[in-house]
Amino acid sequence: MKLRYFAWVRERVGKPEEDVDIPAEVTTAAELMRWLGTRGEEYAYAFENPRVIRVAVDRAHVQPGAPIRAAREIAFFPPMTGG
Repeated sequence: MKLRYFAWVRERVGKPEEDVDIPAEVTTAAELMRWLGTRGEEYAYAFENPRVIRVAVDRAHVQPGAPIRAAREIAFFPPMTGG
């Protein structure tokens, strides 16, 4: 599955995107963020407060409980502000 990271999530993870084999037991966006947080120090830092991270599945914004198994792409980004 293609994962994309934006803004400070990208800075903390250290890469803009990656292809990852997600374990079968990870089925929602929230579970994916928890699992990513276990992949190393940089991921733990990026996903230390998942409540503030927004998620898009195949370019559609979703809630943390949204299913991800059929997704081709998942993106993570901080809240955006207008200006």
